[in-house]
Amino acid sequence: MHILFIADNFPPEGNAPATRTYEHAREWVELGHKVTVITCAPNFPEGKVFDGFKNSLYSRSTMEGIVVVRVKTFISSNEGFVLRILDFMSFMFSSFWAGVFQKEVDVVVATSPQFFTAVAGWAISAFKRKKFVFELRDIWPASITAVGAMKDSFAIKLLEKLEMFLYRRADSIVSVTNSFKKELVERGIKGEKISVVLNGVDLTKYQPVVEKNKELSEQYQLEEKFVIGYIGTHGMAHALEHVIDAAELLKANDNIRFIFAGGGAAKEKLVTLVEEKQLKNVVFIPRQPKENMPAIWSLCDVSLISLRDAALFKTVIPSKIFESMGMGLPMISAIPQGEASEVIESANAGIVCKPENGHELAQKISELRSSDALLTQYQTNSLIAAPKYDRKVQACLMLNQLKNTIDK
Repeated sequence: MHILFIADNFPPEGNAPATRTYEHAREWVELGHKVTVITCAPNFPEGKVFDGFKNSLYSRSTMEGIVVVRVKTFISSNEGFVLRILDFMSFMFSSFWAGVFQKEVDVVVATSPQFFTAVAGWAISAFKRKKFVFELRDIWPASITAVGAMKDSFAIKLLEKLEMFLYRRADSIVSVTNSFKKELVERGIKGEKISVVLNGVDLTKYQPVVEKNKELSEQYQLEEKFVIGYIGTHGMAHALEHVIDAAELLKANDNIRFIFAGGGAAKEKLVTLVEEKQLKNVVFIPRQPKENMPAIWSLCDVSLISLRDAALFKTVIPSKIFESMGMGLPMISAIPQGEASEVIESANAGIVCKPENGHELAQKISELRSSDALLTQYQTNSLIAAPKYDRKVQACLMLNQLKNTIDK
């Protein structure tokens, strides 16, 4: 089977969509299938092309057996509605033209969160008369209004019409959460064409460590510190300013450190906020290559998950939950009660507290720091839960869905 996958994020980008696409494609290739991924020059989240890459018209390479086709796009940082839409639309057109020239394709898959990628996938599938699978990573454009990037407007209404068009035209939809499937069914999409394949973790790379990475510990002065780690995109959806509030409340305890590893639209504001508050217990670590992430995770005693207090975020499951499990880390999650909190609480792998509440977050961190027994319990349970979300298992589930779609 030749799978043509359209995704505007792919390694060396290290965000969740890039990682999921790469790890699934790698497993499919190992199982004997051909996978071609059409993507763009790596630039997320700063909107700057990574060293060693060019925003060229068309390039073709191979990564662990995956054929990677990169196309030219208009590039912007991960902020600002108009520029991001131009970015998305340019990828839609360039990926479509690249897609129509790929030979002997059996199925076309396109992944969100933004739907212009899915438009390209649908158009390629229509041109080639092949089945179209829509991988649904986010309820977009609702997430735009949820983070306050744009108010409800005529433009949003048009995007919602496009959203429903794609749901209806897809031969199959693969949702990354059960909540997304439920919402689509409530909006009139047939449930029998929607399957759920949760995110996961590569357990060959994310494993418990005996000791923290010595070089990084020394570099960031984390030796003998109790480290609360937020690892991932610093975006508008993550309400990280409230984590800074918690850090300020705990600044008198010199044993506690907060690390923020990654980049994103909100990072500059967070750095400024920490400087204004003159906090010495907050450390920022730049965005790292994907292969360095287990070493960054090794610095953490507790993994921090944070999301805004919005109804939409009751339906999402941050991928860092599964990476935390792979590392055997306890979690403190300042998130709305929903599917993500259910994953953590059902595994008894950490504490869930109110989102956007620095006072409660600081209190829960103090409680966890003072209880070695609770830390050990959450560590053990986190590790026990990890195999359920092994990326190999999830990749096989999605592959079966692709096969079923072709056979319909």
